[in-house]
Amino acid sequence: MSKLGELLVSSKLISKEQLTEAISVQNEHGGRLGYTLIKLGYVKEDEITQFLSQQYGVPAINLSVFEIDREIIKLIPADVAQKYQVLPISRTGATLTLAMTDPSNVFAMDDIKFMTGYNIEPVVTSELALREAIDKYYGSTTALELKKVMDDIEFEEDASDLEVIEEDADVDVNTLESSSEDAPVVKLVNIILTDAVRKGASDIHIEPYEKEFRVRYRIDGLLHEQMTPPLRMRDAIISRVKIMSKLDISEKRLPQDGRIKLKMNLDGRRKELDYRVSVLPCLFGEKIVMRLLDSDKLMLDMTKLGFERESLDKFTRAIHRPWGMVLVTGPTGSGKTNTLYSAIQQLNTPTTNIMTAEDPVEFNMAGINQVQMKDQIGLNFAAALRSFLRQDPNIVLVGEIRDFETAEIAIKASLTGHLVLSTLHTNDAPSTINRLMNMGIEPFLVATSVHLICAQRLVRRVCKECRQVISLPRKALTDVGFSDDEADAVEIFEGQGCPTCNQTGCKGRVGLFEVMEVSDPLRELILTGANSVELREQAIEDGMVTLRRSGISKIMLGQTTIEEVVKETVL
Repeated sequence: MSKLGELLVSSKLISKEQLTEAISVQNEHGGRLGYTLIKLGYVKEDEITQFLSQQYGVPAINLSVFEIDREIIKLIPADVAQKYQVLPISRTGATLTLAMTDPSNVFAMDDIKFMTGYNIEPVVTSELALREAIDKYYGSTTALELKKVMDDIEFEEDASDLEVIEEDADVDVNTLESSSEDAPVVKLVNIILTDAVRKGASDIHIEPYEKEFRVRYRIDGLLHEQMTPPLRMRDAIISRVKIMSKLDISEKRLPQDGRIKLKMNLDGRRKELDYRVSVLPCLFGEKIVMRLLDSDKLMLDMTKLGFERESLDKFTRAIHRPWGMVLVTGPTGSGKTNTLYSAIQQLNTPTTNIMTAEDPVEFNMAGINQVQMKDQIGLNFAAALRSFLRQDPNIVLVGEIRDFETAEIAIKASLTGHLVLSTLHTNDAPSTINRLMNMGIEPFLVATSVHLICAQRLVRRVCKECRQVISLPRKALTDVGFSDDEADAVEIFEGQGCPTCNQTGCKGRVGLFEVMEVSDPLRELILTGANSVELREQAIEDGMVTLRRSGISKIMLGQTTIEEVVKETVL
């Protein structure tokens, strides 16, 4: 495609400097030159299409407005269309019209002419439109790879070269792993792991049922079914994942936890990935859930998490205090770990000793002493905290306060000159106070030690590529919590569904935050044993932005939808 670059320079569509930079980016990340130039913004997609059309004297075509007959699609196999980046459009007599990104590729045309027996008439289209059309008519690249693997399996007498181990067998894991390297089941598991990264999944669920075996990905908080491998592959796939996780594949009766660390080439880039693996025996086999820990996706910039300005100021002020307790609360999967990591990253300096007790340690952070909990040998949060206090810490992060013992030590640490960060599972910020007292902590200890509580949720972002303004009745807006003036002025956005967001209308997530600073009036209420409703009223009076209010501000900014906010928050 360097020929294309030279032609574009000679036609003054791009400069020599732009071409040099595009080639450099192409060498680093892979892909075609035309696609790289479009991504860099040096040339528009339709400009390249029209240029190629004029250069080679072939018509240009916009594939997005075409509906192609499935019988025509069948003329060229999926792997050939993918290999040459072509798509059959129509057939007239002995002539097949072929959409191509590079009409000068005579090898592709000769191959397809020989394969189909038709004369080839090329038309030119953009690379992006062709990719989308191939995905639409043949399925995605991963689906094509999966089909090949499934075809391999169908032709094999045995499901795979991977030996399925009986429960009482003596297993040499290394031998078994090396002997199964070329098995279709290995390719299938690799596809599952890499496809999850491509699709931005946070979790992979591999689930056996009586008559079905399915794989689901959690993308932006929702589970989506991806594939249903043959049921007879169940034991082979589960064994393969357990081998990769360094787990005991002969143990099928007890839950097991492990980790997979992988290096893979993804879209031309070398990437290190970490999967946290949980295996649970169910009625019809072992269910596997893999949490994808992608350090590239760890957002450590607190200004980009979704905090409102005043809430962020309060949170930043609290974590920069020399002592006291800051608590982050919310259900599982609400982004608490990310918020805490962002906080300690901001506090991480050569003059500070930061110690964390986590179960599990999700991300390795330079300059921070992280300890993995091991309940089976007595290393729990309480035991770790006791040891921490003899390690001269400035800041202590406790993964979760689960019981009275951990809560008591954490509060005492916060009162003896340490900043303590931790999490609890509560519905909102005010109810966290009552949870601590229900654990057995005295009100005066809670009032003096806790400086700030941050409750949070994650909601899906509206896709920027396909979002559109929608109209809603005024009453629907006021019922959600908009004021009359806001209901009159606000524009509500919703995603219509496009290839970027996989037709869901949402891409990525943003946080909703309820930050309660423990003021003097709140301390008085805590000391008198006030309930969470009274604490909430006082916190709002002190200027606390509630979760619902945080959600409304995100709706007004066009970041999320009313449905998402209503699902995650209450008035």
